Amino acid sequence: MLRYLPFLLVLALWIYAFIDCLNTPEEEVRGLPKVVWVIIVLLFGEVLVGPIAWLVAGKVRRAPANGSTPSAWHRNHRTEYVAPDDNPEFLKSLKEGNKKDEDLLKDWEADLRRREEELKRRERDDES
Repeated sequence: MLRYLPFLLVLALWIYAFIDCLNTPEEEVRGLPKVVWVIIVLLFGEVLVGPIAWLVAGKVRRAPANGSTPSAWHRNHRTEYVAPDDNPEFLKSLKEGNKKDEDLLKDWEADLRRREEELKRRERDDES
C-alpha cells in the first residue's frame, strides 16, 4: 500500500489543482488566460509542474482579514445566523402552514359528516 502512496498524492494534487482552476473565476486568474492554465495543469500534471505552477502563480490568493473569509463579498455582507425558533418569519410561515392544514382538516371532516349523513338517509330510505 505504501508504494502507491506517492502516486495517490500526485493524483490528488493534480485533481485538486484541475478542479480549483476550473472553478476559479476568470478575474482571479493571474498571468495567463484560464484556458491556458487548464491546459498546463492537464499536460504537466504527472510531473507536478502544472498543478504546483497553478497553485503558486496562477490564482490570486488573499489572506483572511480579521479572521473573516477571504472573499471581499463575505467581508462586506456578513449574515448572522438565526435559529429557526428565533426567526419571526419562519415562525409566521409555520403558523400559516398550520392554519392551512387546519382548514383542510375541517373541510375533510365536514365532507365526512355530510357523507355519513347521506349514507344514513339512504339506509333509512331503503328500509322503508
